[in-house]
Amino acid sequence: MSDTISLGRYLFERLHQEPIGLQSIFGVPGDFNLTLLDKIDEVDNLTWKGCANELNAAYATDGYSRVRSNAKGEELGFGALITTFGVGELSALNGVAGSYAEHVGMLHIVGIPSLDAQKKQLLLHHTLGNGDFTAFGNMSKAITQTQGILDDGANAPSVIDRVIREAYINQRPSYLAFPSNMVDVQVPKKLLDEPIDLSIPENDQDAQEEVLEIVLDLISKAKNPVIIIDACCSRHNASSEAAKLIEVTGFKYASTPMAKGTKNIDESGKRFTGVYVGSLSYQDVKESVEDSDLVLSIGALLSDFNTGSFSYSLSKNAVEFHSDHTKIRSAHYPNVRMKELLGKLIEHPKLKDATSHYTPVDIVKNPFKAEDPDKSGKITQKWFWHRLSDFLKPSDIVITETGTSSFGVIQTRFPKNVSGISQVLWGSIGYTVGSTFGAATAAAEADPNKRVILIVGDGSLQLTVQEISSMIRHKLTPYLFVINNDGYTIEKLIHGPDAEYNQIQPWKHQLLLQAFGATNYESLQVSESSELDKLLKDEKFAKNDKIRLIELMMDEKDAPENLVKQAEISSKTNSG
Repeated sequence: MSDTISLGRYLFERLHQEPIGLQSIFGVPGDFNLTLLDKIDEVDNLTWKGCANELNAAYATDGYSRVRSNAKGEELGFGALITTFGVGELSALNGVAGSYAEHVGMLHIVGIPSLDAQKKQLLLHHTLGNGDFTAFGNMSKAITQTQGILDDGANAPSVIDRVIREAYINQRPSYLAFPSNMVDVQVPKKLLDEPIDLSIPENDQDAQEEVLEIVLDLISKAKNPVIIIDACCSRHNASSEAAKLIEVTGFKYASTPMAKGTKNIDESGKRFTGVYVGSLSYQDVKESVEDSDLVLSIGALLSDFNTGSFSYSLSKNAVEFHSDHTKIRSAHYPNVRMKELLGKLIEHPKLKDATSHYTPVDIVKNPFKAEDPDKSGKITQKWFWHRLSDFLKPSDIVITETGTSSFGVIQTRFPKNVSGISQVLWGSIGYTVGSTFGAATAAAEADPNKRVILIVGDGSLQLTVQEISSMIRHKLTPYLFVINNDGYTIEKLIHGPDAEYNQIQPWKHQLLLQAFGATNYESLQVSESSELDKLLKDEKFAKNDKIRLIELMMDEKDAPENLVKQAEISSKTNSG
């Protein structure tokens, strides 16, 4: 047997190797990456998942990464995206930027022209015609954790290992430029015997000890503390520590919109106070959180849509646990990362004494108030999002589009271990359709019975609808709930309710699955709340044995109350 392998195969072996263990690679073929794609088939149990376009492929990689746990069951997700030089990579950048903003780990692999062609500055297609082959990589620098260019066979494996490691441990995209003439360069096979070091750097121990003493002192003095779970808690694999902290302290806890559906955080828990969105929260939730005299914030991403346009009103006694630092009041502690710090706090011998004065109090008010159907019989936003709670099952994956869906789902109670995906910070309209392809792929790899449920508006669907074809091609069976409310509701609420630019061409959604070639499918249009209620109770419908599109007919001006308020604030901000 040969003691060398091609550099192309080395890359895919590394991505498939535990603990990362990818089983799927997303992207779009192009002439500068075709020979590289051939190497995927050389790795057992690794498959190519071609997408309709590069933007959707980036979204799919993002969704795959968010759902997929590594071989250790940790939440450090990861995905791999392959595009071609120039036209392909630029088409993907919006999706890659979203992953960077929202802390999603991925490797963006770009097939580029051969080193010889670059040296000669040949006037190749997909270039700007000026002999500059670095322009597109430079465009990616601001939205990637690190970059690597394979230009020397001797050090190429170490470059690959480095960009994978940086993307993985920092949960942000990295960029790898792979010249077409480097694919078959031979490298020592034995390099694969030594796994990539994917361990998170240890905290600064002196600083950590100081932080622990201060935090324990704050806890010992608190009479009404609260724990707030935010997005990076899950993205950086700290949700098990957060759940344990909730358990051992007995403190009440809340989540943010970006953290809704965080693994291990149970919305049915006796001390779950609700989803906190500043002034846009339910009044009971707002009072419960804002009356607290100590806030332990885990993984905060304080964006406008995640905070009710920065309307937080919290105690000055606040500890912020982040992926790469800790903040206590105005003090900043770099290199004191939350996962290790929370682990030390939970196990600290002084924690029991610090909480001995505190008596856990169950939350008696329901943070998800039930709503009766509208007297008109129509499906309303207020009723639908509450009704959805009873349809969901433990371990479902719920994906909600920017706008109506991401705001509405705050009103839905998630059963235990339901995962939520919503691009609250980056907010790229149409993200969820591509993301659903990736999420459903990862779900099927883990458990064929796991349900994936997309809720998307008719306007957003039109941006990325092609990826439904990829779902059908790979025999995936997600639920596609399409809210038909005649256009871009969130944009209409912010500005121009009757403007032509907020209108769309109505589609015949009931023909989409058939048009994309589905054979095992169900397509429904539902207009009445009683009809939808009956459907959601149907045991056959609850079984994900086919792809389903359910078109929900709603009034154009109907929207979740918190979205209406957010739109008013955004309108003032945009014109201020």
